[in-house]
Amino acid sequence: MELAYYSDYAVRLVNTEQPERGTDILTTVEAVRDLFGPAQQAARRATESDVTRLRAVRARLRAVFEAAAGGDEVRAVDLLNALMMEFPVSPQISGHEYRDDNSRPDWHMHIADHAANATAGYTATACMGLAFHLTDLGVDRLGICEAQPCRNVYLDTSTNRSRRYCSDRCATRANVAAYRARKRLESERSGRTGRTAETTQESTPATER
Repeated sequence: MELAYYSDYAVRLVNTEQPERGTDILTTVEAVRDLFGPAQQAARRATESDVTRLRAVRARLRAVFEAAAGGDEVRAVDLLNALMMEFPVSPQISGHEYRDDNSRPDWHMHIADHAANATAGYTATACMGLAFHLTDLGVDRLGICEAQPCRNVYLDTSTNRSRRYCSDRCATRANVAAYRARKRLESERSGRTGRTAETTQESTPATER
């Protein structure tokens, strides 16, 4: 499994909160365990303390995305480096889970989990994955959804660096809002043009009509 895959850990954590809507689903141990996805073995160590710990990490990871989306690449990298120094990883070669047609191991890089608690393990994994994604594709591939009021983060993997929204749902909502705004503007312009024509006609002397 490529280490860049783990970048999704960062996205999942940051998007547990939607600050503009005032919602936060990271409130229980079960919510912490759900973040790990299929890695249930690591999730079993989660405790109530991890809720608070992961919320603190979430804020720091959002700051990375905000710096990247704002064009401040150096700050984004510095913030991510600070997290990786605080939550180091132990990479190792693994292959015992998968076999090819000849029953030979499918060797791949894997992050060994020797962390003291669930938060440390999750954060180390998320940051390492995000770092691989950032260095491979570029800092500008870390984005924040432009559909208001959504502020979810995303990783842009498009070929032309064109992604602007976290999901198809947000893209559709933004397009509909933009269409309605254009229609309102056209209607207002049409109304102003009509009123101007009426005013001009009324101000013209009868002898000139």
